[in-house]
Amino acid sequence: MTVLVAAQQTETPDTLPSRKARLAYREGLVASTAGIAPGFVQGNLAILPAEYASAFHRFCQLNPKPCPIIGMSDVGSPHIPALGADLDIRTDVPRYRVWRDGEVVDEPTDVTSYWRDDLVTFVLGCSFSFEEALLDEGMPIRHIEHNVRVPMYRTNIACGEAGPFAGPMVVSMRPFKPADAIRAVQITSRYPAVHGAPVHLGHPHLIGIKDIAKPDYGDPVPVADDEIPVFWACGVTPQSVINAAKLPFAITHSPGLMLVTDLKNRTMAVI
Repeated sequence: MTVLVAAQQTETPDTLPSRKARLAYREGLVASTAGIAPGFVQGNLAILPAEYASAFHRFCQLNPKPCPIIGMSDVGSPHIPALGADLDIRTDVPRYRVWRDGEVVDEPTDVTSYWRDDLVTFVLGCSFSFEEALLDEGMPIRHIEHNVRVPMYRTNIACGEAGPFAGPMVVSMRPFKPADAIRAVQITSRYPAVHGAPVHLGHPHLIGIKDIAKPDYGDPVPVADDEIPVFWACGVTPQSVINAAKLPFAITHSPGLMLVTDLKNRTMAVI
């Protein structure tokens, strides 16, 4: 089994920690990718038949907060060289979800057997990139501290519609003390390509979340009495939309188990 390691001072394509992570997942490792390959961008996956690609592309344009596109494949290709020279979409994610008629029918660690020559892959920015900036400022990230997946929730915030794609935004949550929440807004505003600033602070019920202790995806984390929940748009939103659209076939990542790319997080910052 390939061992996941931290970044080295001198990196070559063969020694990049991002590539080592992908090789480990290719060999069957299943684990949350939070905190893996520090410094490198991770991405959410939405893999769709080509007949839906144009409408989904438009959906992402209308909803840049939850669906910022950082990479897109050619039709039928499992490779996106701009994100990693040896990257293979079919094998390099810890766990996938296979959808039929809007329902998850399988959660394999390899989708080679499901691959088709009409599929188009979209890779969307992930909040794990801005988490690195928060950690650099000494701000604690609760789900990393507890070694669990970030909690994610379906909301009552409607996404802009495009073709069959419509539905509620999904958000991820991190608790902070109020002063740190303000700082988190400032820091994450610099990263629009990976969801940017929060979409909501405090009062979960105002965005349709009935119980903060029961996320729709990921794992619950404690929120202290002197903290408020802070919510960011989340790249799991397409999964909610695929479910609502009853799409006949699609492949996504399993929430919290992302595609690790060779892009650097620092390239995502606008200032």
